[in-house]
Amino acid sequence: MDNDKDIDFINEERRYWGKIYTDIAYAISEISPFISEEDLKIRKYYTKASVLQEYTKLLDSAEADCKKKSIFSMFKSNPSIGLLQDFKTKNRDTFKQLEKCSNCECLSCAFECNFKKCSSCRDASMICFCDKERVNVRKFENFTLDLTNNDNGRASKYKALAVVEDCSLDNLYILLENIRDSNDKLVLYYYPGIREDSFGEITDPNEFDFVVETYQNA
Repeated sequence: MDNDKDIDFINEERRYWGKIYTDIAYAISEISPFISEEDLKIRKYYTKASVLQEYTKLLDSAEADCKKKSIFSMFKSNPSIGLLQDFKTKNRDTFKQLEKCSNCECLSCAFECNFKKCSSCRDASMICFCDKERVNVRKFENFTLDLTNNDNGRASKYKALAVVEDCSLDNLYILLENIRDSNDKLVLYYYPGIREDSFGEITDPNEFDFVVETYQNA
């Protein structure tokens, strides 16, 4: 990249990630007086926000280096840009999660609830709907499962459309769609495990309909 492109890159990164960092820092400041320290510390964005803070400092340093470049070095690559890219690569999962956190319903929420909250958050997932009383809906960027259809015995790969949590029943439900056949959809009880997840059939039609309706409304 030449000097102008370097500056453009830095400014674009600052606009995008700087806003995410500002939104997260503001949310932490707003909710801290109203929730317990324990609750605050389990929020993923609280423990990971320092990565964006460090990245912001690296952007400032890279910009200063660009402005100091002489006319004789303007066609050489700026090592500071390489440091920025290396830092993002090293912390790729954290950047992705903070991006999700900045759009999550839990970000600025200080409401006392019985949901599992961040403790059940998978990488690159977020709460997209929450009624703050009974149900919430979590969506994922890339969550797939290999499952065997009990009816035909065939193994297929499914993508998780969402997980619905009903805290009144202390139940999790997962909605799945066959990657190769969008007409093949499943709605199951979901039991996340340390080593392996397990699933169960929903036999109550009213419960099944409630889960599907909650997902569709979200």
